[in-house]
Amino acid sequence: MGLFSAGLLIGVYLPTPYVIEQPGPTFNVLGDSDGKQVISIDGAQSFETAGNLDLLTVSLVGNRQETPNWFELGAAYLDPAKIIIPVDEAFPQQQTQEQYEAESSAMMEESQQDAIAAALTNLGYKIPSQIYISEVTKGGAASGKLIAADFVTAVNGITVDTIEKLRAVVDTYDGKTPLKVQLKRGSNIVFQDISPVKDETGAYRLGILVGYKYDFPVKVTLQLSDVGGPSGGMMFALGIIDKLTPGYLNGGKYVAGTGTITADGIVGPIGGIRQKLYGAYNQGAKYFLAPAENCDEVVGNIPGDLKVFSVAKLSDALKVLGKVSTGADLSKLQTCKTK
Repeated sequence: MGLFSAGLLIGVYLPTPYVIEQPGPTFNVLGDSDGKQVISIDGAQSFETAGNLDLLTVSLVGNRQETPNWFELGAAYLDPAKIIIPVDEAFPQQQTQEQYEAESSAMMEESQQDAIAAALTNLGYKIPSQIYISEVTKGGAASGKLIAADFVTAVNGITVDTIEKLRAVVDTYDGKTPLKVQLKRGSNIVFQDISPVKDETGAYRLGILVGYKYDFPVKVTLQLSDVGGPSGGMMFALGIIDKLTPGYLNGGKYVAGTGTITADGIVGPIGGIRQKLYGAYNQGAKYFLAPAENCDEVVGNIPGDLKVFSVAKLSDALKVLGKVSTGADLSKLQTCKTK
């Protein structure tokens, strides 16, 4: 019996093929982080802010080298703020920890640029942009021809000024005649013939990661260390607007939220919505802005009396904050409802 108990005890503490997602740190984009303002403005008048516009994160317990034991998984299973996921889902086998962190950091940087563009566009500024190459896939179609920091200006003579337009033109590839890609490399115009390769979905790809480089008329600096991924985009955009407009966008109240954002103000879904709901509630938030596409995960997972509103665009979030700030009736605002 003693041997069986010892074996059972050892089994409980053995590594597992899972990791745990739980609420991570929260950051008020209107406040400070590591002694520096999260959002600082230069080149335009900025205004006093109050209250919270919290950006939320998710923490992972475990990694491929060291996973939680069965006892920890049992405790997480009983905690509604945590979920258990396969380690391969969190850390794909073909991706190293260093690659994961680099990708997460790159997504955060791009998200911040899009947030600045969305905020300034909302305020009426004109924002010139260019498509740039952030990474060339090793062994991909463009390997050895395109390089990081190239700007893509046209394909087959067709000007591409958005990433969507670039993808649409690449999709016209006939599988035979290489595409002629026009680039700006430093002060030079360069042409490269590239034959796209199908990915696992059957879509043609050049084998590059692209983003936007903007020419901002106002210098906005976002400083938030040790946070990766794109999910803070919407909250950064709201914080920038608050700083650049008089009055308190949130009425000085405690608002939290999450969601990616594009330069034209479209709010996109994120991972870990349940953990972020609990993270916001545990920190004292009263109102929560959730991406409309995450609503199916929100329903049934709202902690306490947290008021959650569904937003699909930056303008939706501003509408919610307008009513929250004035104490107006919130009952007609869009929320996540049971299907």
